[in-house]
Amino acid sequence: MAEADGTGNLTAGVIAALREARSVFVLTGSGISAESGLPTFRGVGGLWRTHRVEELASPDGFARDPVLVWTWYNERKAAHERAQPNAGHFAIAQLEDALDDFTLATQNVDSLHLRAGSRKVLELHGSLREARCSNCNAGRPLGAAGLPLDEIDHACGGRWRPDIVWFGESLPQDVWQRAREAAARADVILVVGTSAVVYPAAALATNYNRGAFVAEINPEATPISDRVACTLRGSAAEVLPQIVEALSRDETASPDLSVRPRG
Repeated sequence: MAEADGTGNLTAGVIAALREARSVFVLTGSGISAESGLPTFRGVGGLWRTHRVEELASPDGFARDPVLVWTWYNERKAAHERAQPNAGHFAIAQLEDALDDFTLATQNVDSLHLRAGSRKVLELHGSLREARCSNCNAGRPLGAAGLPLDEIDHACGGRWRPDIVWFGESLPQDVWQRAREAAARADVILVVGTSAVVYPAAALATNYNRGAFVAEINPEATPISDRVACTLRGSAAEVLPQIVEALSRDETASPDLSVRPRG
């Protein structure tokens, strides 16, 4: 499949599709947060290089060593607090403001979309704003430093755990159902900064709507790159603000990006 330089009609096609869309669905992954300085889920260095992610983000791992798991999540929480939303986050919030039927589903747990002003956000994998009890399901908010390691045990006999979907667990049913419905009715689907390998979330991009105009925004190819209308080879912070700017003008602009057409 040849890759076209410039932008040409394919990028103009994304903008034209958004102008005509009655419903837009956006799916984001860790790539958009990486531009805010957050490492991708599997990219945390230091101590964590000696541990498989599944040891730190699974019920079994938590049962074996809750202190280790919370030490990791406390580091992640502190990183989230330091990070700031980037131009990609803000551009998505601007898109929401311009559309009546807009849904954002994110695999990220860092709350950067909310801090950028997005309101219609479905957090598929939960968030690090709260902990919940593994036994009674009570919740408690987390401060900037996360959970004190001497407070892991809950009075009911359970343990406080991050309010995040771990490996081997199902997505929250209500959130998943709303995301599926939004993807199914969308005229345009934007897939932003996700590797498209983590299921079931990745299925939202292509499995529930065969009629939508699907555009992928990612610097690298992914398993769905040859299944979408076009891919814009750039970062979310580069591409999305240009699309929003073009939408705000009468004419269709063509950002300076590499575009891969569907064969």
